[in-house]
Amino acid sequence: MGRLMAIDYGTKRTGIAVTDTLKIIATGLATVSSHSLINFIKEYTNKETVDCIIVGAPKQTNNEPSENMKFVERFVRSLNKEIPEIPVKLYDERFTSVMAHKAMIDGGLKKKDRQNKALVDEISAVILLQSYMESSFYKKGTNI
Repeated sequence: MGRLMAIDYGTKRTGIAVTDTLKIIATGLATVSSHSLINFIKEYTNKETVDCIIVGAPKQTNNEPSENMKFVERFVRSLNKEIPEIPVKLYDERFTSVMAHKAMIDGGLKKKDRQNKALVDEISAVILLQSYMESSFYKKGTNI
């Protein structure tokens, strides 16, 4: 059994989360520079089996794609070209950053730690992955 991987893509840095092999728990993996992201994913998938990569689709509150969607789509095309054997799915990432900040506050992190953008990106990826796993989209699918 393989893992699910979630990507909270940003033009500078990207948060990554993965599940355990039973696909029960989502945990943060890393925050990496976006220009080295595909190499990072290739290295990871050479060591670990990944059944599906979920990429956050940035949308506005009116459900329209945000300005960043063009960057995400470009990344997804590159990912599909470089690692065609792993399916890639887009999943709504609205409010993940807000939820990440709330989780950090609720977890008792100090203000200085909450300003760590890399940590926010990684937590956002965890929330994205957890949300995907809890969704009816995932439950009705083939468990990937």
